[in-house]
Amino acid sequence: MSQSIDATAVAAAFTEAFGGTPDGVWAAPGRVNLIGEHTDYNEGFVLPFAIDRAAAVAIKLRTDNVARLRSSYGEALTVSVNLDTLSHESMQGWTAYPLGVVWVMRQMGITLGGFDLFLHSTVPSGAGLSSSAAIECAVATAFNELESAGLSLNELVLVGQRAENEVVGAPTGILDQSASLLATEGHGVFLDCRTQESKAVPLDLDAANLLILVVDTKVSHAHATGGYSARRASCELGAEVLGVAALRDVSVSGLPEAAGLLDEETYRRVRHIVTENQRVLDTIAVLGHAGPGAIGDLLTASHASMRDDFEISCPELDLAVDTALAHGALGARMTGGGFGGSAIALIPAASEATVREGVLQAFAAAGFTAPDIFAVSAAPGARRIA
Repeated sequence: MSQSIDATAVAAAFTEAFGGTPDGVWAAPGRVNLIGEHTDYNEGFVLPFAIDRAAAVAIKLRTDNVARLRSSYGEALTVSVNLDTLSHESMQGWTAYPLGVVWVMRQMGITLGGFDLFLHSTVPSGAGLSSSAAIECAVATAFNELESAGLSLNELVLVGQRAENEVVGAPTGILDQSASLLATEGHGVFLDCRTQESKAVPLDLDAANLLILVVDTKVSHAHATGGYSARRASCELGAEVLGVAALRDVSVSGLPEAAGLLDEETYRRVRHIVTENQRVLDTIAVLGHAGPGAIGDLLTASHASMRDDFEISCPELDLAVDTALAHGALGARMTGGGFGGSAIALIPAASEATVREGVLQAFAAAGFTAPDIFAVSAAPGARRIA
């Protein structure tokens, strides 16, 4: 789990907030999506990996139906809600993520009483690294154990997705929660979003003297509003016109026919999804026979598709990608839902300082807010840490 999560410190913060000792501390990582963007809700393929930044929750069960929540975000304020009257209106701000999980589990018939919860996270918010899924998965893992609910990891994935969709209001697929719950150290999670079948794929970055550098542009995005929903609607329209259950069922060879059936914008949205699914499969194949140093062109092609066909990039993301490539990156792309957030660059470890300085200088010259730049490694998934 993330070296930046100190379970003892999280437990101590719980004690300071609520008194007493928590029943345990659980953590779940954020994620970088190596490739496969917006393919998840189209029942396609994705290849994320968990990162060494995580959300941690310290929880103690209560004997009533009151939930008290506090986080290390901003002011030290405790939010108190009665679970018997829990509603979408009472789940606001950051509390919508843990309370959304509780609401979904109670909807499933799992008996959840009151609790005290303290949250601390090292996953940057709004950076496209799934800070929300990290919270959901940490909370779901904790209550699955505390209440002996017996849910499988795949069932916990769906709990988190339902919280995101039905409570937070973000129409996301299962990518983020799957990465946070199913990941193993040093591996990506190759996920079939139609069947929920997954496979651990060795990334072997260290052996190849490579690393993934994240450039958090500081352009915050929100999945629950605007462009994300519009892109999903375009995909659903494309599938309906093409007469398929999901765009997963359209092959690259079927794109010329699709072009004759769809309006120009919808066709470009469909083309991104279809070619992105193929890039995920190609990346898996290349990792297997040539190693991580050979996947750079696929990452860069993915960014071009998101920029031009899906139109979810922004000037800051494009600058981060172009500058990283100009300073020695083997490949680079925006990662996450888009409209801000982060870009990733696959770089030789020896080039880290060069790429970092180049991106910082380029952002300064463009008058953009200075980005946060950091390397990430492939971390294990959600688990109890104290």
